[in-house]
Amino acid sequence: MARVLRGLYSGDSMEYLILVDSNDKQIGTEEKVKCHLPNGKLHRAFTIFLFNREGKLLLTQRSMSKMLWPGDWDGTVASHPRQSENYISSAERRLPEELGVTCKLDYLYKFEYHVPYKDIGSENEVCGTLIGILDDPTGIKLVKDEISDIRWVSLEQVSAEIINSPQIFCPWMLVALYFLSESSQNINDRHKEIINKWKNNEQLRNNLEKSLEYHFPDHKWELKKE
Repeated sequence: MARVLRGLYSGDSMEYLILVDSNDKQIGTEEKVKCHLPNGKLHRAFTIFLFNREGKLLLTQRSMSKMLWPGDWDGTVASHPRQSENYISSAERRLPEELGVTCKLDYLYKFEYHVPYKDIGSENEVCGTLIGILDDPTGIKLVKDEISDIRWVSLEQVSAEIINSPQIFCPWMLVALYFLSESSQNINDRHKEIINKWKNNEQLRNNLEKSLEYHFPDHKWELKKE
């Protein structure tokens, strides 16, 4: 199975990921493709939400060459830390690799989830969530093996789309949005302002709960306390 799935991967299928326990303590490493088999192996990951000055969120569409959730809409960037990195340093490395831009990032929280993708594979991750504000989006350059399209969306757009078409969104993105109310307070004021707007919208939270039921009928997702 692993040999077959290597052929479906875009990027470096022989990359090794950090295996963790449920407390996010490293317990080893494993080949990337083996971490994403149907049963999965719990590993460390991160997702980034980039906003513009108006508070719109940058969504990215996953390349059709992706093994898991090809063509689905995600948060801005999702990837995996390397051995020598923490959540912030890994996100700061990956952001320009995928989008050609940089900005200050703040760490918000992490969550654990496990979700299958058809009969092909799964995601089984402890996922750190980060936020940034991109003041100048003109420098964005897509890496086509990773991202096929982008769009800026308002809170109201996201709220409507996740309830009408939950199947077009990556499940981890929805979990990350749901936990915005749990964000660390040790972040800059601009980030706090955006988070407060998004986390205090009752309609968005209700729609996130319903869309998460679509992806996680067995409720295999939870916030990880620091």
